[in-house]
Amino acid sequence: MPIPVYNGPWDKSMAAHLVRRTMFGPTPADIQNALGKGLTGAVDALLATVATPAEPIAYLKTGAVAEGQPWAESTYEAGAENVRLTFLQSWWIDIMLKQTFSVNEKMTLFWANHFSTGSQQVKDSRYMYRQNAVLREQALGSVKDLVREITFDPAMLRYLSGSTNTKQSPNENFGREVQELFSIGKGPEVAPGDYTNYTEADVKAAARVLTGWSDVTSGISAKFTASNHDTGSKTFSARYGGRVITGRTGEIGARQEIDELITMIFDQAETARAIVRKLYRWFVDYVITTDTERDIIEPLAASLRTNNFEIKPVLRELFLSAHFYDNERIGCTIKTPVDLVIGTVRLFHVPDIFPDDLKKSHWAYRAMRKTLATMQIDLFSPPNVAGWPAYYQAPAFHELWINADTLQKRVRFTNELMKDGYQLDEAYEKSFADVFVIKDWVRDPHDAAKLVDDLVELFFPVAILPEQRQALIDIILEGQPASAWVVAWSAWEGSPDDAVAKAVVETRLRNLLKFMLAMAEYQVC
Repeated sequence: MPIPVYNGPWDKSMAAHLVRRTMFGPTPADIQNALGKGLTGAVDALLATVATPAEPIAYLKTGAVAEGQPWAESTYEAGAENVRLTFLQSWWIDIMLKQTFSVNEKMTLFWANHFSTGSQQVKDSRYMYRQNAVLREQALGSVKDLVREITFDPAMLRYLSGSTNTKQSPNENFGREVQELFSIGKGPEVAPGDYTNYTEADVKAAARVLTGWSDVTSGISAKFTASNHDTGSKTFSARYGGRVITGRTGEIGARQEIDELITMIFDQAETARAIVRKLYRWFVDYVITTDTERDIIEPLAASLRTNNFEIKPVLRELFLSAHFYDNERIGCTIKTPVDLVIGTVRLFHVPDIFPDDLKKSHWAYRAMRKTLATMQIDLFSPPNVAGWPAYYQAPAFHELWINADTLQKRVRFTNELMKDGYQLDEAYEKSFADVFVIKDWVRDPHDAAKLVDDLVELFFPVAILPEQRQALIDIILEGQPASAWVVAWSAWEGSPDDAVAKAVVETRLRNLLKFMLAMAEYQVC
């Protein structure tokens, strides 16, 4: 049975909830867009096909590649690798900052976590770009097809030692992770080497199926070496019904074996459930109760199977569901570092982070990349093959984003953007958000109470206490009557180039925004 559809009011708070969970944001324009389209129209727009972004460029001349030119097809140069990795990270940050009204970018990050691959082990940013392009292109397609694609992905072949997996010396890395992390999941260990959903014997058999493939630097592709492939038949355990994959010869035969392996795994009902649970934790809530398992996970898993493992129909059903908009789901998760950093910069469209100069763009993006890394997400460099612990480490899950160290860094980041100045790497400049943009977000900036109420509605997914509201209004008023703020705003509005009038308003706004963005309510979505 399909899960119940949401039929409650489609208002600004519900539209903001949808956008918060599906994009890195939201901006007032995104919320208004979702509100104007209606629930179904907004969900369909978010799931629509998007244009493929241009290839990453060299922000500075690097080796034989000129500034502003693509480098993903160029010859590998060891001395340029670290620089190209920063170019690649800048490229992804640029796409995130300029994302269209689409879930595609958030799904690309989802798959980058799901098929976690480390650049420090791959050691070739061209490989990492190719993998990212595949994840982006197939973000809403068939996860079964994507697992097949990743099996032959050159970056993954390097990262999980597929290139050294031969019949003479089997390597079990990918054979293990394709089951444990990329599809069915282990389940509770019921006996030594028996993990409920598969066994150690299944890992060994899968490794034998996968023998013979390696990456090729020229063309950045996969190649098959017949002499390295185990052509014997592979017998799987009772967890897979004692399935036997008949050994075959040649590249076509080896591909057929892999197709059989993947089909065998996806034929298990638990595979669809495992994938839906990861989607649920990414978009909805880290807590999966018995009721959630029965009422949401099971129906969506059935939908995934019915739709040939296509992700788009499942997300559509989820984003249209009453469960997604239940009050308990709103503001129940902590923002990831990407949601916090990218979302805040998008919201205020920080001027110095969107310059026309390529070098300045790169310095700004490098600063953001380093900020993300200090908060536990370093793009293209996940901590391990399991991805970020916040998505799998029970029972804490998303609470792992915030600790005594990272909380200080999260607050310092917003403090710097709003008040203290955010250092843009080697540009040796401090950047500040343009706080005057709030005039376009609020009903009446002359009214301190209305201004605070509108910003609370935009920034926070949950309500604040009356005492908190009053404290925010007091920051604007600075002990003066409400009429004094009317006078101050009107003075600046009438003479925007008057430095004194501007300073009065700007100082109060920066104090207010610095305080609001440091509040716990801004850390959740």
